[in-house]
Amino acid sequence: MSQILGVKFNDYGQVYYFASGPFVVREGQHVIVKTDQGMGLGKVVLIRQAPKETDEGREEGYKSIYRLANDKDMESVAENRELSREAFHFCRRCISNHKLGMKLVDVEVFFDRSKMVFYFTAPGRIDFRELIKDLVREYRTRIELRQIGVRHETQMLGAIGNCGQICCCRRFMRKFVPVTIKMAKEQNLFLNPTKISGICGRLLCCLSFEQKGYEEFHRLCPRVGKKYTTAQGQLKVLRSNFFKKTLTILDEDYDERELSIDEWNEIVNKPPSKEAVADAKAKSPRGPRGGRRPGPDAPSRGGGRKAPAGDSGGKSSDGQDKSGEGDKPSSKGRSGKPARPKSNRQARPGESGSSDDKPKRNRRPRRRRRRPPKK
Repeated sequence: MSQILGVKFNDYGQVYYFASGPFVVREGQHVIVKTDQGMGLGKVVLIRQAPKETDEGREEGYKSIYRLANDKDMESVAENRELSREAFHFCRRCISNHKLGMKLVDVEVFFDRSKMVFYFTAPGRIDFRELIKDLVREYRTRIELRQIGVRHETQMLGAIGNCGQICCCRRFMRKFVPVTIKMAKEQNLFLNPTKISGICGRLLCCLSFEQKGYEEFHRLCPRVGKKYTTAQGQLKVLRSNFFKKTLTILDEDYDERELSIDEWNEIVNKPPSKEAVADAKAKSPRGPRGGRRPGPDAPSRGGGRKAPAGDSGGKSSDGQDKSGEGDKPSSKGRSGKPARPKSNRQARPGESGSSDDKPKRNRRPRRRRRRPPKK
């Protein structure tokens, strides 16, 4: 039965899949495969059984390996490595001679020496036409200069991270995923660039590893800083703990407590108990609308102040009107409301008795002077 082989061409490269064809291959062996760039030598890192031929012919999508590698092929690989070292030093000398603002990272030589790839980093675009001429004149083969980012540079060179281990991109990561500062905020990390950045100067790739777990946890948690009505009264959520799966809340007595997510779901889905409602009413010093409770001497909501004991609304004991205005029509406005009574304030010295003697103020706005145009 045919096998599906996972082949890597370098330690930090991706895994490509090929069919074993008529060959019997074991894990760890080197094979020769035909690629779009020419012949290449790779190492088998995993083996899995191919599906049966009756399963819609799925193995047709994989190319077969060319042959197994022998000792002569391994000698050619060693020579290519030595050539890549020499080309690296030669290219650096050419870069310094042409005074180019670029940093050479690595040189890759294909198995059949049909092409050489020079990887470099630079802050912007570089005019390396003269550099290519020097490289072609020296090695007489196809030359490609490929600009990469700082993450790929760290992946190629390798480094020790903040955790004390080799960087994840060098060990097992084959594709880079986007990492944002929002991930660090959701994980409650200190936004210190030296703490959340890697060797490459970008945000740590490991922030994306735990992002899915944090998103599921925040989906179950209530909003931090909000008050909720629960079976134990009004509770305010202060903070959440992802590792313990707990919440820290503040009750009405201003005591902090720690509850698990299951306990929170139990009390938040139940209506408040009668005891909690009674305690809340007893502790609340305000009325139902948030204002203070009216005192015993406060006026009633519907009317004004209480009339004095001897006053019966402007009438005598025999029911006659004291003011003698019983036959006059009621002084109500157009809207049916009683007219506003005149003020009984006594005139101050120097003031006239009526307000008609005061000079009326001119309400006409003053015209704004136009400024002459600037010369």
